[in-house]
Amino acid sequence: MAVMSSRDNRTEIAGAGGTTQFKFVTLDAGGAVTTAGAAGEQAYGVCLVGAAVGNATTICVSGKVTVTAGGTIAAGAAIQTDAAGDALTAASGDVVMGYAKEAGVDGQIIAIELIQGGNVVA
Repeated sequence: MAVMSSRDNRTEIAGAGGTTQFKFVTLDAGGAVTTAGAAGEQAYGVCLVGAAVGNATTICVSGKVTVTAGGTIAAGAAIQTDAAGDALTAASGDVVMGYAKEAGVDGQIIAIELIQGGNVVA
């Protein structure tokens, strides 16, 4: 079976704390990216290449991407970020950052379809 996939990546500068591969990132006040630090928040994307403070990093902002699971996730589940930048199943009041393309457990790298809609689970 043929599968098509498209992904939109950006090169950004790592801010305070740097970035970690396969974790959600947010933008700081200066426009640099840092690993997400609050559960359910709006993320900028997912880090593809971890980087120390002040160094360039690659961030996926849309499309199919791999991310670290922070708990048990079912295929097709709406995804949010946790306080460590990992993926969790979205709950009421959380911003949906994408949908799981496969099931996973805590610490596993899974594929998601990353979206930038800012939709909040009711």
